[in-house]
Amino acid sequence: MKKKEDKVKRTKSPFLTLVLAVLLILSSSISHLSAQEPYRLPPKEIVDILDAPPLPQVSFDPSRQTMLLSYYQAMPSIEELSRPFYRLAGTRITPHDNSRQTLRFFTKFVLKDIKSGREITVNLPEEPRYSQPEWSPDGKYLAFLRHLDNGLELWLAEASSGQTRKLFGPEMNAVISDGFTWMPDSRSLLITANPEGRGPEPRAPRVPVGPNVQETSGKFAQVATFQDLLRTPYDEKLFEYYATVQVYRLDLASNQLERIGPPGIYQYVNPSPDGQFLLVKKIKRPFSYSVPFSSFSHTLEIWDSRGQMVKIIADLPAAEEVPRNGVPAGPRSPEWQPLKPASLTWVEALDGGDPEKPATHRDRVLSLEAPFAQDPAELFRLPQRFQGIIWLGKAGQGLVTEYEWKKRWRTTYYFDAANPGALRKIFDLSSQDQYNDPGRPVMVSTSSGQSIALQDGDFIYLSGNGASPEGDRPFLDKFNLKTLMKTRLFRCEKGVYEVFVAFVGTRRDRIITSFESPTTPPNYYLVDLKSRKKTALTSFPDPAPQLTAVRKQLVKYKREDGLELSGFLYLPPGYKEGERLPVVVWAYPMEYNDPATASQVRGSPYRFTFYRGPSQLFFLTQGYALLDNAQMPVVGDPKTMNDTFVPQIVANAKAAIDALDQMGIADRRRVGVGGHSYGAFMTANLLAHSDLFAAGIARSGAYNRTLTPFGFQNERRTLWEAPDLYLKVSPFMYANKINEPILLIHGEADNNSGTFPIQSERLFAALKGFGATARLVMLPYESHGYAARESVLHVLAEMIDWFDRYVKKK
Repeated sequence: MKKKEDKVKRTKSPFLTLVLAVLLILSSSISHLSAQEPYRLPPKEIVDILDAPPLPQVSFDPSRQTMLLSYYQAMPSIEELSRPFYRLAGTRITPHDNSRQTLRFFTKFVLKDIKSGREITVNLPEEPRYSQPEWSPDGKYLAFLRHLDNGLELWLAEASSGQTRKLFGPEMNAVISDGFTWMPDSRSLLITANPEGRGPEPRAPRVPVGPNVQETSGKFAQVATFQDLLRTPYDEKLFEYYATVQVYRLDLASNQLERIGPPGIYQYVNPSPDGQFLLVKKIKRPFSYSVPFSSFSHTLEIWDSRGQMVKIIADLPAAEEVPRNGVPAGPRSPEWQPLKPASLTWVEALDGGDPEKPATHRDRVLSLEAPFAQDPAELFRLPQRFQGIIWLGKAGQGLVTEYEWKKRWRTTYYFDAANPGALRKIFDLSSQDQYNDPGRPVMVSTSSGQSIALQDGDFIYLSGNGASPEGDRPFLDKFNLKTLMKTRLFRCEKGVYEVFVAFVGTRRDRIITSFESPTTPPNYYLVDLKSRKKTALTSFPDPAPQLTAVRKQLVKYKREDGLELSGFLYLPPGYKEGERLPVVVWAYPMEYNDPATASQVRGSPYRFTFYRGPSQLFFLTQGYALLDNAQMPVVGDPKTMNDTFVPQIVANAKAAIDALDQMGIADRRRVGVGGHSYGAFMTANLLAHSDLFAAGIARSGAYNRTLTPFGFQNERRTLWEAPDLYLKVSPFMYANKINEPILLIHGEADNNSGTFPIQSERLFAALKGFGATARLVMLPYESHGYAARESVLHVLAEMIDWFDRYVKKK
């Protein structure tokens, strides 16, 4: 829709707009309101819903005979969030506990026997701030971390009794690793701890010794705009101080520690299935200021079980020169083969990692077995880029998937390491084709703790979403690897949502499912596949019964060019047929190669609705209708589709409003639009290039694409290759066209690639310069998503107040 003329004369050139905006931003004559306000609360009914305890997370022991219910805090406090942390090498380190910043703490664990229903509450000490437990390979124990104000501890729980004891601490270290890994024997763990005699934290220099300098020459480092990177030599010292660990083997019976290898910066130390060797990724200097630590210079090493060097697989530089949409040269994705004692596999690019380089084969997969003295053997080559291996239940056999990025195409092959070079195609389809997605193999754990596909002879089992024009209907299939024929064992009934979770023990006639409906929260059931009898395993209550009367339905409509679209329409409690309501359209644009996949329905109208975090769903408590996940496809050639980004999202939005108008639900004058991240980018563009909406809410977005010059989202061209495109899709360049009220919200500590807080600050400054109606809310200590209770409640108060003022009362 063409943007109507404003009362103020507008410049049409984005370049001139930019110049004028900058001049106005720099002008000190523009007055505005700016202050730090106290945290606000939304209406009481919203506070009550958010303060209700969330449902626990559910997991199963390796034999799938015991359930673990893990209860957690709904939201941390702003006091917790504002604990000091360092932003170093692409991660966030909390120095008080030598860990990555953790914002979800578990408070209670309950073990439930599936057969008898007997429950055991794990005996935990006071100060319940724990990590999610990890099962031992034999399922007899659970290990987890306890976060303290002065360190990090490792605890153990016995699954049979729920009794616990401290194993080690508070010197545990989980800065770049998980802190611990089970050994295959289930009788010991590998742990990472602060080195002995570490000493105090390095002091920041009071007086600079000189400028911070970076230099480049002849290196093509077209990397993404990562955040939280190293910037100074002092940052390097801090990162090295907190990331350096000593690896130990901890024996459960004796609680004795055995030092493994020298101190170092180890991203992982993974034992082989027989426990005799360790796969180690060791990070080393020089550190990079352009990429996060996972892409730093490093070696891939094999140690024996005592920490002695056996072989260096690779010595790799920082991945700064990886081609756009490419992969690093040299060995990558190393892993142990699950059903062999000590056989390592990894991947190497055959095209230098460059997807634009012509190549018959792009990747090869190699294998090397103990004692690792021989040359590696090539297992097979792939025409396209390696995406991953799922190992089967027979040693050396697996399913490997490749991905063709230009077509967004995914192909899966069967291979057998005993027959090198032979690949047999199993699945071949668009990665965006949800209707024909065959599902993923059902996985189980080996006796040593590795994951493999559950296999019975020639059969594996596939579990999938079951996307369909009516919404998702999850399924479970038995699939023959030789004939490629499948037998359906389970499919969700119409009108509800039920998904396969696991088989029970070694039986194949009984499964565990999670069942829910629009009015029933998810609960777990034991289902007999022969009799279809269902036995409830849990009875979690509705956490927000006051909203049970909300109505949810799948609505379908067409764009002017005939493209079929859909979204999920929510109507508030007490809605009367024929009543026209203020409407919120909430969306996130997605790119597609063709109209057929773009039009597919994703999700289900029969799922239970959870009201958590700063969700747009809370508008329903205030009398709004909500079109959620309104499809915003951008369809076309992957390389040029963004050339039509703006007209396509405007057409999508118009189609949605037209449909709601024709249904007699929407008052066209009172429709607001909102989105988060790329959805915020969409929101600002819709306000700049159409008059469809009364107001908008844009959270944690990026609005000036010249600040993400080497690509954004799935855009494959750089700013210098497509300068007009980067300007055309940047709402910052059209700030003079945004004449509807817009609320900008951003976390001051946003760590998402591209969505720097300055993106919202500069757009607000430009809007202010043109006299627009806008409000900027910067949330202290918050990242890309918002976590603290005070922040979440404040965001909801801001959102509801903004749309009440500029949408509902219009």
